[in-house]
Amino acid sequence: MIPINGIEYFLLWLFIIYMLITTAVYLFLNVIAFHALIKYMQNKVKEDEDIHLTGFEPPISIIIPAYNEEQTIVSSIRSLMQLYYSNFELIVVNDGSNDKTMQALMDEFDLVPFSEAYYKRLETMPVKQIYVSRLKPNLRVIDKENGGKSDALNSGINFSRYPLFCCMDADSILEQFSLIRAVQPFIEDPLTIASGGTVRIANGCIVRSGHIIEKGIPRNILALFQLVEYLRSFLYARIGWSQLNALLIISGAFGILKKEPVIRVGGYNTKTVGEDMELIIRLHRMHIRENIPYRISFIPDPVCWTEAPESMGTFGTQRIRWHRGLSESLWLNRSLMFAKKSGVTGHFAMPFFVMFEWFSPFVEIAGYLFTVYLLVMGKINLEFATVFFMFAIFVSVLLSTIALLLDEITFKGISHIRYLPVLFFISFFECLGYRQINACYRILGVFKWITGRKKDWGDMSRTGKWQQASEF
Repeated sequence: MIPINGIEYFLLWLFIIYMLITTAVYLFLNVIAFHALIKYMQNKVKEDEDIHLTGFEPPISIIIPAYNEEQTIVSSIRSLMQLYYSNFELIVVNDGSNDKTMQALMDEFDLVPFSEAYYKRLETMPVKQIYVSRLKPNLRVIDKENGGKSDALNSGINFSRYPLFCCMDADSILEQFSLIRAVQPFIEDPLTIASGGTVRIANGCIVRSGHIIEKGIPRNILALFQLVEYLRSFLYARIGWSQLNALLIISGAFGILKKEPVIRVGGYNTKTVGEDMELIIRLHRMHIRENIPYRISFIPDPVCWTEAPESMGTFGTQRIRWHRGLSESLWLNRSLMFAKKSGVTGHFAMPFFVMFEWFSPFVEIAGYLFTVYLLVMGKINLEFATVFFMFAIFVSVLLSTIALLLDEITFKGISHIRYLPVLFFISFFECLGYRQINACYRILGVFKWITGRKKDWGDMSRTGKWQQASEF
C-alpha cells in the first residue's frame, strides 16, 4: 500500500473532524429538544383535556399565496375554515396563476368583486381585483399580477386587518387546533415576534372535508425519503434552536408573525427565493442591532401537512431553490455573524449554518471523491474505505432513529407503530443515493446564486393524489 502524504493525511482528518462536529451539534440539539418536549407534552396533556376558547385570543390574518394551485386550493381553504379559533380572516392572494386556480375559488366560494380601500405599506405588483365570498364572510381573494411568492405575501400583509398574520402554502392542510396552539407563544410571552410549527408530509394520508382523517406514509420512494428528512430536521433541530432563541427559519408552509416588526424591516424580500428564512434572520438582526428584547419560538406539534414532490424534476427544483435561498439569506444578513451582543444567534447559529448547512454538500461530495481517490491510488484498502463510509451511514441513521423513536413516544408517530420498520429501513437507504443526489442539487443551488441566474418561485407541480378521496 502506498503511504499517505501529509496533505492527504490532513484532509482525511479534516473530513473526520467535520463529521464529528456536525454529529455532536445535532446530538446536542436533540438533547435540548428532548428536555423541551417533556415539559411541552406535560402541559399539552393538561390543555387537551379541556381545550376551549376564551374569545380574547389575538385575531389573526391567514395569508395564502397561490400560484397554479387548482389541484389543492379548495381543500386547503375548506380545511382553514374549520380551524378552532375565535377570530381570523382568510386572505388568498392569486399571484397571476395561469391555470384554473381563480376559477376554482370563484365556483366553490361564490366570489364577487369588491371595492376596498387599503393601506399600501409594502410595495407590490398591481392588484387587478379584490373579491369577497358570499358564502364565507371572512374570506377575501386578491387577484394580482405575478410577482413571486414574496410579493404575494407582502400584498396579503397590506390587506390584512389584524396584528398577527399567519403565512402558509396553498397546498397545505392544518389540523383543527393548529392555530390555537401556534399562537400560545404570543399569549404566554409578549416579546414573541414569530412562531412556527412542524410540517409533515401529507403523501399517503387521506383527506376528507379538509381534515386529515387517516395518517399514513407515502408509497412513492422519493416522498418516503423526504418524510424521514422532514421529521429529523423539523421536529428536533428546530426545537433545539428555538430553546436557544437562535431559530433562523420558520417554514413558509406554516408560521405566525407579528405584523408591525415585519413591516418595519420591509416585509418579505422579493429579490430572494428563500423569503421565509431571510425574513427571520433579518428580524433577528434588527432586534439585536436596536437592542430590542424579542423571542422567536417553535411549536413541536405536527400541525401542518403538505405535499412532497414525487418526481425527481420537481424535487430538484425545490432543493435548488431551498439552497439558493439559504445562500442568499446568509449572505444578505452576514453582518449578524459575530455581531456585538448577538449572543447564540450570531456566535453559534449563524457560523453553524454557514459551515455545516450551507457548506455541507461540498464537504459531503468532496469526501466521497477523496475516499475513492485514496482507494484507487492504493493509499487505503477497501476495508478502511468501507468502515469510513459505514460510519457516515451510521451517523445519519442514528439521528433519524432518534427522531423516529422520540416521535413515536411523544406524538404516537405518523399513524401506527407498524410503519416504524419501513421508516427505519428508509433511514438506512437514504444514504445510498438520496443524500448524494440531494447534495448535488444543493451545490447547483449555490452555483445558480453565484452566477446570478434568474430568480423564480419554481414550478412546483402538485398531484393532489392525497386529496382525491376528499368529500365536500
